[in-house]
Amino acid sequence: MCLIGFAWNAHPRWRLVLAGNRDEFHGRPSAPLARWPDTTMAAGRDLEAGGTWLGVTDEGRCAVVTNVRDPRDPQLGRSRGLLAVDYLTGPGEAPAHASRLRADAAHYRPFNLLTFDVRDGFYLGNRPEPRLQAIGPGVHGLSNADFNTPWPKTRALMRRLQYWLDAGADDIEPLFAALADERQAPDEDLPDTGIGLERERWLSSAFIRGERYGTRASTLVLIDHRGAGRIVERRFGPNGRPDGQTELRFGTAD
Repeated sequence: MCLIGFAWNAHPRWRLVLAGNRDEFHGRPSAPLARWPDTTMAAGRDLEAGGTWLGVTDEGRCAVVTNVRDPRDPQLGRSRGLLAVDYLTGPGEAPAHASRLRADAAHYRPFNLLTFDVRDGFYLGNRPEPRLQAIGPGVHGLSNADFNTPWPKTRALMRRLQYWLDAGADDIEPLFAALADERQAPDEDLPDTGIGLERERWLSSAFIRGERYGTRASTLVLIDHRGAGRIVERRFGPNGRPDGQTELRFGTAD
């Protein structure tokens, strides 16, 4: 993923509300959201490295991973997409997993990882060094930088998620509209991640439209306080062409 906004224990019905965009080269092969054989997990699949960017389980766990934008980093180590799979298919709850991964985090390519179970949520990252943070109640954001780094598109998604929470509506279309926002940030608000001004502008919108690279999927996750919920994935091809939608439910929704 490249942009995530989420509300943790901030809604009377939904323990977790998560909205995110996966930006990737269109030529990288991937499979749509589906249940994985011999697991309780539902996720998309990166067919090149075998991992996933976002997934949920029938027990109400969720994991989502982003990369870290730094052209100076050699991008060496294990595939970060395996992090979500390992958590969602492995034993133990979020606190125990977070403690174990912190000791091994340096062996993966640059990553930010969010993990949730029925009680706890954690942020884990490995640049510039391994770090672990419990997630408190409220609205949070994550992109290709540190947790809650105030990039313009991250702040914008957090604001629109807060509006949705305040409205108390069940309609998820406003959240998809927030993920589809193509407005670019003013130059004075752009981060400097070493990729040049023109590319910073292009990547500053929530939805990236391009022939070779762009937003491949927009995904919403809603999990209630019993661990049941729904995950909805909308997919896109080159230049933002719609390429299908999948919705799955898990557990017994309220």
